[in-house]
Amino acid sequence: MPDKITVLSLREMKRDGRKIVAVVAWDYQIARIADRAGVEIVSVGDSVGVNLWGQPNPLAVTVEQMLVVATAVRRGVRRALVSVDFPFGPLQQGPDSAVRAAIRLVKEAGADLVKLDGAADFPDAVAAVARAGIPVWAQFGITPQTALRYGVDYDAMADAQVPVEMTDDLVADAKRLADAGASLLNVTNSGPVVGAAVAEAVSIPVLGGFGGGPWLDGRVRMAHAAIGYAASAVDTEPDTYANVASITLDALTAYADDVRAGRQIKGGVPWPPP
Repeated sequence: MPDKITVLSLREMKRDGRKIVAVVAWDYQIARIADRAGVEIVSVGDSVGVNLWGQPNPLAVTVEQMLVVATAVRRGVRRALVSVDFPFGPLQQGPDSAVRAAIRLVKEAGADLVKLDGAADFPDAVAAVARAGIPVWAQFGITPQTALRYGVDYDAMADAQVPVEMTDDLVADAKRLADAGASLLNVTNSGPVVGAAVAEAVSIPVLGGFGGGPWLDGRVRMAHAAIGYAASAVDTEPDTYANVASITLDALTAYADDVRAGRQIKGGVPWPPP
């Protein structure tokens, strides 16, 4: 197995021009597979609430829920760094609250670093967590939640990319977060102009998910999205690397057919016994 990934090795990858791969995972099995695939970061996203549990919005996820999910992922990962998202609340409540939450995620779930969404509005909390010795992955950029801060109509953004005229604002945010002690950045909806400028402006790695691209130091993708796990993939062929939803539907339909026909199911105890 290759050497354990560290925050320092990610900075070396940026320096050498090697792309960093991050996968969002919420369970032990997917975490094991992602680690075996050789990704550098397995990120435990608070997106688990909406995408896995069917919650109406990501704000409903709690620290306790993140601890349960992160602990499962941690058990499945040996080589990659495990990053755990702050749910909504601890960051917004100030530096002391952020440090307490970060310590819990490290001590109770084994997080290697913590990801703070909307971090540009809370540089003091980023600095406090970093001073506590916990690496910070700071997310910033334009999302539906932050568009008002930047004075942007999110729904009107072409291809969900940051307007080019906002380059200076996003570069300033990136530098502010790096100066606060962030170890990594995650810029959302960057586009090729703004994203490239942000990645060039700081020495720490800059990754991106939605709206990112090869102009960044690496990419973030939900494992469930990459493999076509969502139930909607059964009816609409997704732009993914597989269609696990369709395969799963076929498998469960075949299982049901075997049960109803009185046949032994696959993977069950043989009958009659050998």
